[in-house]
This record gives sequence, structure tokens and C-alpha cells, in this order.
Amino acid sequence: MRGRLSTLIRWLRPADGRRTRWLRRAVVAAVVGAALLTGGTVASVAWVRGGAEGHIFAEQDVPEAPVALVLGTKVHPDGTPSPFLTARLEIAQRLLTAGKVRAILLSGDNMNPDYDEPTAMRRWLLDQGVPAEKVVLDYAGFDTYDSCARAKRIFGVERATVVTQSFHLPRAVAVCRRLGVDASGVGDETAREYDRTWRISSTREYGACVKAAVDLLSGRDPVHLGHRETGVEDALRNA
Repeated sequence: MRGRLSTLIRWLRPADGRRTRWLRRAVVAAVVGAALLTGGTVASVAWVRGGAEGHIFAEQDVPEAPVALVLGTKVHPDGTPSPFLTARLEIAQRLLTAGKVRAILLSGDNMNPDYDEPTAMRRWLLDQGVPAEKVVLDYAGFDTYDSCARAKRIFGVERATVVTQSFHLPRAVAVCRRLGVDASGVGDETAREYDRTWRISSTREYGACVKAAVDLLSGRDPVHLGHRETGVEDALRNA
């Protein structure tokens, strides 16, 4: 033990100053990196919130729009939507029933054959009596950016009401608007009862805002684009 301690002391002793200079540079680099990360995060969050300001509404106050864009999230192994996803679907169903929207675009993850958010979402809505012809599926909504970009570029959505949890809503609305969709948003608050999951997800939004800013500034394409889909147009004709 004494030998190891002596070795450490000798290593730290700035005999020739090189180790001291290295340590100083490492500390400076760490401080600068932390400052840049913090500044970038603050700027990204402010940008996102500014982009959504004035476009987030209570369910009863949201303006009418042709389409509700429901963003996917976790589906259980048995194919049932998680409580967070169920809450989003309930809002979309009520918006359709109230005449606030005329069609529902379900955008979620189906990258793997054994995991299919859009189909689970559609099944839930049909079980609640929503007409099948008013529901359109986007199987390549792998994240918020992809869902918004594909809504515009693949499904031709010009105006929509975005539906998700309230902590996620500013980012979703801001991204959609930056990508050319005239988006308003309605957020769910009922899932707050799942306190731990809500807090973790809310905290992750800071990093997600940085990613959203990078995605928007880079103008990247969605993971999958493909051919133009007419599903939303068909649903609106049948409404």
C-alpha cells in the first residue's frame, strides 16, 4: 500500500512541470466543454419554447385542424399501448368526436418486425369505435423529427394538431412548425400519475431539445422517406 501511495505522490509531483500543465489543460478543457454544453442546452430549450409559443392549447380551446398527428411511444410486448400512449390516443379520439379534427395520423416506430407502435395505436382506436377510414398509419416515425418531416413530405399534411404529453409538446410543435406544418398542440397531463417515468422523461427533454436543434439546423432527411402517400387525403375525403 505504501509503495502505491509513494508512486502516486511521485507522479503528481510537478518535478518538470509537464504533469501540472497537462492537468491545467484538462481542467480548462473540461470547464470550457461544460460551459458550451450548458449554453447549447439553454439556447436549444429557449429556441424550442419560442417556436411553440402561442401554439399550445387546452383540448377544448385548440383550433380546428384537418389532422391530429399522434406521436408514438412505448407499446407493451402483448401489443397494448402504454399508459402514456393510451392518454395520447384518448385525446385524439375526443378531438375527432368533437369535430376538432377530421382524420388521425398515427406516427410511430416499426423498425423491427416484432415491435409495431402504429398498428397497436390503430387497434386501440378501432376498439373504441373510431372508423377505420379516418385512421392513417406512418410506420417510420422513429423520432419526433422524422414524424413531423414525414407528415409534411410524405403525407402532405399542411396543418395539424400534434398530440403528446405536455412535457414533450413544445418540442414537437416547434419541430413541426419549423418543417413546414402549421401545427398547434394539445398535451396530456393525466400520465403525471406515473411520477417517476414522467420526471425521467421530462429531464430527457433537455437533451432532446439539443438534438432537435441539430436536426433542424442540419436539415437532415428522415431515416426513411419513400413515395408520396395519399392516405391522409383519402381519410379527409371520407370524413
